[in-house]
Amino acid sequence: MKPPGRTSLRRQKQQKQQKQPPFSGRRRRRLSSSAAAALLCPARLPSSIPLLFLALLLFCSGSPRICGVAADAALHWNETAEEIEKSQADEDTAFQQTNSSSYKNNSRSSAFQKEITLPSRLVYYLNRDSESPYHVLDTRTRHQQKHNKAVHLAQASFQIEAFGSEFILDLSLNNDLLSSDYVEIHYEEGKPQYSKGGEHCYYHGNIRGVENSKAALSTCNGLHGMFEDSYYLYLIEPLELTHSTRSTGRPHVIQRTLGTNTSKQLEDLDYDSTSEWPFLSELQWLRRKRRRRAVSRGIFEEMKYLELMIVNDYKMFKKHRSSHAYTNNFAKSVVNLVDAIYKEQLNTRVVLVAVETWSDRDRINVHPDPRQMLHDFSKYRQNFIKQRADAVHLLSNVTFHYKRSSLSYFGGICSVSRGVGVNEYGLPWAMAQELSQSLAQNLGIQWEPGARKPKGCECTESWGGCIMEETGVYHPRKFSRCSIAEYKDFLLRGGGSCLFNKPTKLFDTTECGNGYVEPGEDCDCGFQTDCKADLCCKKCSLSNGAHCSNGPCCNETSCLFFPRGFVCRSPVNECDITEICPGDSGQCPPNLHKQDGFACDANQGRCYNGECKTRDNQCKYIWGAKASGSHKHCYEKLNTEGTKKGNCGKDGEKWIPCNKHDVFCGLLLCANLDGVPRIGHLQGEIIPTSFFHQGVVVNCSCAHVLLDDDTDLGYVEDGAPCGPQMMCMDRRCLSIQSLNISSCPIGANGKVCSGHGVCSNEATCICNYTWAGTDCSMHDPKRKEEAEKPNGPKGPSATNLIIGSIAGAILVAAIVLGGTGWGFNTGIIGEWTFLRKVLFANNSSKIAVVQLTRSGVHSSSQAVSRHLLPETGSILCPIVVKACAGDPQIVLYFGFVEAFQNSDLWQQ
Repeated sequence: MKPPGRTSLRRQKQQKQQKQPPFSGRRRRRLSSSAAAALLCPARLPSSIPLLFLALLLFCSGSPRICGVAADAALHWNETAEEIEKSQADEDTAFQQTNSSSYKNNSRSSAFQKEITLPSRLVYYLNRDSESPYHVLDTRTRHQQKHNKAVHLAQASFQIEAFGSEFILDLSLNNDLLSSDYVEIHYEEGKPQYSKGGEHCYYHGNIRGVENSKAALSTCNGLHGMFEDSYYLYLIEPLELTHSTRSTGRPHVIQRTLGTNTSKQLEDLDYDSTSEWPFLSELQWLRRKRRRRAVSRGIFEEMKYLELMIVNDYKMFKKHRSSHAYTNNFAKSVVNLVDAIYKEQLNTRVVLVAVETWSDRDRINVHPDPRQMLHDFSKYRQNFIKQRADAVHLLSNVTFHYKRSSLSYFGGICSVSRGVGVNEYGLPWAMAQELSQSLAQNLGIQWEPGARKPKGCECTESWGGCIMEETGVYHPRKFSRCSIAEYKDFLLRGGGSCLFNKPTKLFDTTECGNGYVEPGEDCDCGFQTDCKADLCCKKCSLSNGAHCSNGPCCNETSCLFFPRGFVCRSPVNECDITEICPGDSGQCPPNLHKQDGFACDANQGRCYNGECKTRDNQCKYIWGAKASGSHKHCYEKLNTEGTKKGNCGKDGEKWIPCNKHDVFCGLLLCANLDGVPRIGHLQGEIIPTSFFHQGVVVNCSCAHVLLDDDTDLGYVEDGAPCGPQMMCMDRRCLSIQSLNISSCPIGANGKVCSGHGVCSNEATCICNYTWAGTDCSMHDPKRKEEAEKPNGPKGPSATNLIIGSIAGAILVAAIVLGGTGWGFNTGIIGEWTFLRKVLFANNSSKIAVVQLTRSGVHSSSQAVSRHLLPETGSILCPIVVKACAGDPQIVLYFGFVEAFQNSDLWQQ
C-alpha cells in the first residue's frame, strides 16, 4: 500500500473542489434520513430552520483536505551524489554495527529504504495567490538579528518528493523548545563563557492533508529531522557535498521505515503474561489506588513541562568539527525530536534551559562504564551546575560497554542528585530515542520485555515497536499503554511535582496567531481554524466583556475568571497541596507540595519530595498489594546483627550492622513476599525469615532489588519515619530539625502559618480559604463568599442562544446529508430515565450535538445539565424540542467535543 502523499500544487486546487462534508466524528451505527425523521416530529421544529441551515453551511464550510496519489517516479541524480550517498550509507551502517549498543542484537528487523531527494521551500506570493517552490531552504529572515543571532520564519512549508509520492510539510517554530532563561555555555582556558539565547530553527508541524501526521525538523543547515504518516516514519538529512548546490538545490537523504507484523503476531500468542511481567498483576491494585483518589483526575491530561539541560562532553565537541554552533544545534535538534514524542503521548513538553559544552576538556572521567559515569556526573551536577533544571543529561561520544545506550536514575526527576542521565552518541533520531528512554526512566517508566509482550501493554501501532522495549527496535516511536500507566502512577504518587510549573518561552516578539500570549496581546487563540471555536478571543484581543480566554482558572463559556477559591488542581495525595484560582487570572498557580517532614498516613509516614513515605508503602510498591511492612521487632532484632538477613549496608564482603538508633533505616523487611518484584530485578534470592514474637509468627523476609543505576531498593528509602520527629536519610535516623529545612513564617500565636495554612516546599504559607497574608494571620471572609459563588454564567448569553440555534441546523444538516453517526446508551438517574445519542461529532471543528431523551419526572433542562455535567462548564445552552406528543421530551446539547468527552453525556 502506498503512503498518503501529494501529487502536485495544481492537483491541490482540483482536490479543493471535491471536498466532502466534514462528518469525521466517531464511527456509529448509521440511521437513514427517513428513520431519523421519525424520531423528531418535523412539524414541531422551528420554522426558521431553512435560514439556520444556510447559516450552518457557512459555519461549517471547512473540511478535511484529500490526500493526493503517488507522484511521478523519483529522479535519477548524478553519479557524484550517488557515490556520496553510498559512502554515507556505508558509514551509517558501520556506525550502527560498532557504536550503538542498543542495536547490536536486534531480535526484530526493521527494514528501511533510502532515496536522494531535492526538497524545496514553498513561498506564497500575494500577487499570484499561490505557492511556488523555491530551491533555497534557508528560513532565516532578512535583516533581522536578535542577540547577534539570526531570526527564523515563524511558519514555513517544504515540498519533498520521495518514494513515488510528494509530501508538503507545514511547519511552525517550536516556541516551547527554549525557555526565556536559555543559555549556552562553553569553556575557554578553563573558564566558562556564557551566551544568552541561541539560534532557533526548530519546527514542529504535519503533512498537509494527512490526518494524525507529525513532523519535527530543524532548518539551520538543510533539513534535519523526521515526519510520519499513518504508515511510515521518514528521516531526512542533507548530504555533505564538496561543491556548491545553490543554483540547483541541496540533495538530501531520506529514509523510510518499512513495517513488519512482528508485534501483531506476538499479540496473538496465548500465554501467562503475568509470570514474565509481574507489573500487569498489579494494575488492578494501582487502579484501586487511583479510584480512592478520584479528585486527582486530570493530572495526566494537564500539560506538563520538563525543563532539561544538556551537557556535551569533549568528544562530542570534537565530533562536531570543534564547532560550538554545530554541537549546540545538534543537541537542540535532538531535544526538538524528543519534545515531539513527549507532547503527543505523555502530555509533557521538553524545554531546554541550557546547553553546556566541554570545549577544552572533560569535567569528569569519561569511560565505557555508564554506571560509574552516571555516579560521577551526578556529583558534577551537584557541585558545579547552577542552572535550575528538572533534569540534566550528558551526551557523550563514547561507546558504552553496556547492554543499553543510555542510563539514568529511576524516578529521579526534580532531584538535584538523581535527576541526571548519560547517553552515548548516535545519529539524531537514534539519539532522540535514547534520550526519550533515559528521560522516561527519570519519570518512573520501566524497561519492557520485548519478546512475548503481554496483552494490554502493546503500542498503539502494531509494527513500530515500543520506546521502552529492550529488544533494540530500530525506529520505535510510541510508548506502550503500560509505560503510560506507569507515568500516570508516578504522578499520582506525588512524583514529578516540578513538571507543572510552566516556563516562559524564549522569544518575546509579538506575532498574532502563533498561540502564545505575548506583550501587547490580551490573548492568542492560534490558527484561524482554532479561533473560530474560541468565543473569548478575537484577533489577539479579548471579546467584548471577556476577562480571559483560556486556562484552568478561566470559564471558557462565560469568558470570566473563576472566583478566588475555585480548585484548579486537586491534590494527588496527602503530601500534595490544593491549588486554587487567584480570582484575577486564568492560570493556575505553580504546583507545590507540603514541606518535607509533614506527617501523613495517619501519622505513620512522613512527606518527602511530595510523596508519603512509609516502610509499608515501600514493600507494596516493590512487591505488590499483598506485601506489607514487617513488625518493628524484625528491625530491632535483625538489622543489628550485620548479616545478610539484616544490616545497614556492605563494606567489601562484610555486612555492616546498624546502630540501635538506625535499625529502621537499614535493610527493608517485608511480609508476604512472593514471585518476582514488580520493579527492578532480583539480585540473588528472597531470604525468608520468621520467628515467634509474643505468641505470633512474625514474617521478616528481605531481598536485594536492583535498578539499572545500581540503586538497591532493598533498603529503607529516604524520608521514611524512624521515630518521633525523625526521618531516614542515607540509612541513618536523623531528626527533622537537623535537616536544615527552611521554615515558614510563624504567626503571633506561635504557630507555623498562624495555624491557618500549610507550609509548602518553597517555605511559603498556603492559606486556607478565609485567611490571607504571608503568615495567614489576616482573616478574609470575602474569600469564602467568592468561593461559594456559582462558577458559570447565571443564564444563557446572547452568543450562546445564537450558537444554540445553529445546533438545530447542525442536526438537520446531519440528517439531510446522511453523515450523522448515532450511538445509543440508556440509564437511570434519580427518578427519570434517559436515552443518549451522539447525533453529530466533528473533530476537525470540535463541535458536537448530543441528544438526551427524558421520560418520568420533568426537571428543567438546566437541572439535567447540572446533574450530568457537574464538572463541565463548556456545554453551551440546551435546546428543548418537544417531539410529536408530550413525552418523551428531547433535549439537544450543543457544545465542543472535548467538553462532552469529559462528561457523562458522551457515549464511550
